[in-house]
Amino acid sequence: MLTTLIPALKLKALIYDQNLLILDCRFDLKDTEAGYQDWQSGHIPGAHYLHLDRDLSAPIQADSGRHPLPEPQLLADRLIALGLKRHTQVVVYDASGGAIAARAWWLVRWLGHKAVAVLDGGWPAWQAVDGSIETQAPPQPAPGHFIPKPQYNAYIETAQLEQPNNLQLVDARAPERFNGTEEPLDSVAGHIPGALNRPLSANLDAGYFKNPLDLRQEWQTLLGDALGNNVVHMCGSGVTACHNVLSMDIAGLHGSRLYAGSWSEWIRDAERPVSQARDTNSAAGK
Repeated sequence: MLTTLIPALKLKALIYDQNLLILDCRFDLKDTEAGYQDWQSGHIPGAHYLHLDRDLSAPIQADSGRHPLPEPQLLADRLIALGLKRHTQVVVYDASGGAIAARAWWLVRWLGHKAVAVLDGGWPAWQAVDGSIETQAPPQPAPGHFIPKPQYNAYIETAQLEQPNNLQLVDARAPERFNGTEEPLDSVAGHIPGALNRPLSANLDAGYFKNPLDLRQEWQTLLGDALGNNVVHMCGSGVTACHNVLSMDIAGLHGSRLYAGSWSEWIRDAERPVSQARDTNSAAGK
């Protein structure tokens, strides 16, 4: 059972295993249909496509972030229709260093299915090992059988952050967004006071995850004593934050959680505090 990463060569050896479910999660925030078009142009044999907005998120609400968590049973039904069973090994991949695939990884685990792994290096890694490529959609599989058991303690909500707590937030956005010097996606720039910045790119070396020992050392240097379930990961909308959850798991540092709404939900209320590199006491929207 693989629970964090799978190398491309290992997937190549297992590609026709009947107990394998491969999910293509390629996605471009600037062109939301580009990932599906890429899948149509060529994908790993047997891979089904999951769309970030339609499959891996719920519709946006007035008080939500940009990618709310999907309703658990709806997501489970989608995966069951693709053949998910209790002992299925799920493999997820993208073409962006795991930035989107990690969201699918987190969601499958959230439903209570542990055997899910991200293809290390994603689509480029598959091409680098001369993995076979299909352009036709895979046959519709026989429905699987899976009873979701959502792990509601795997994430926190905004209300928990607004109360006194001992949580250590880690923000996966790029430094310029975290510092408020640049904000291409959201209406307010900056970060939640007290948050630390660990861009998801810090987890990678040439597109592949760093080795577990290096990741562990880097996380311990950043967090000090703040390890375990008091570590909460966030980003712009709860997607790329999952990359840091995965990184800590690879490092053997288990139990960190996700702030599902993340920055785009936090700034829905202009009274919530915001820090910026130039003004650490500013308030959202002011």
